[in-house]
Amino acid sequence: MPNFAILLPPAEGKVEGGNPFAPDMFDYRASNTFNYFNDLNAERRYLIDRLQATLDDDSVDLATLFGVKGDALEEAVRVNRAVYKAPLMSALDRYGPGVLYKAMDFGGLPTGAQRRLLEQGIVFSGLFGLLRPDDLIPNYRLRMDAVLPEIGKVSQYWRPHLSRALNRALEERLVWNMLPGVHEESWDNGVTYHSMVRVRFLRFSDGEMKPVTHGVKPLRGRLVNFIVRETLEEVEPLMEWRHPDGYVVDRDACSYDETTRTHEIVMVRH
Repeated sequence: MPNFAILLPPAEGKVEGGNPFAPDMFDYRASNTFNYFNDLNAERRYLIDRLQATLDDDSVDLATLFGVKGDALEEAVRVNRAVYKAPLMSALDRYGPGVLYKAMDFGGLPTGAQRRLLEQGIVFSGLFGLLRPDDLIPNYRLRMDAVLPEIGKVSQYWRPHLSRALNRALEERLVWNMLPGVHEESWDNGVTYHSMVRVRFLRFSDGEMKPVTHGVKPLRGRLVNFIVRETLEEVEPLMEWRHPDGYVVDRDACSYDETTRTHEIVMVRH
């Protein structure tokens, strides 16, 4: 098995529906059923129960909780009420509308690369903590930075539970970290991995190099595509790669932190 892992955020936009006959063995909502991070099942069910209780609490501003209004808020309430009985689909398909997931182009990957993404990908989820891309999940809405009564900030609720499972899963592996900051808040990094890689993208604008913020998700998605195509178990092949969007590694700007065993790779486009 390839000795790397890819840490991925979920997608805000999600596909509706799913398979109402999905096998119970993948069902998070039962107490004794299988999934790849099944030791988080009790915490998942507790969080779902508290979330659903909050939907009936008139003192809670649901628009603030979910960060949406109008039809989007109505949808968030509807799908969260239905979590226990909703049809399931794989996390990879559920998050399909997300720009990072579109840029991965899972359908265009060779079979071996598809398998590597499914087996080596680890998705951070506000409702489920950690997922494999082929785990079956219902539709839902809950961000890592949401704040629930009796729970507090979701990222902090997950931190002790998620960290134990993740640090164990990452032991002695090369970790490609695609997470935004809000998801990293849920992880107490035990540095159990062999090394970790973060990639920053900079582009020349208004006479100077500036970090890419808006539009960074598709850049990361195409990087994931490259990682699983080429089975990147070390950093060096990335150093020679030209990103499809024209970014190349600036070796002089790259750095390595010995304490966290983390490579920061800087890719630039002039």
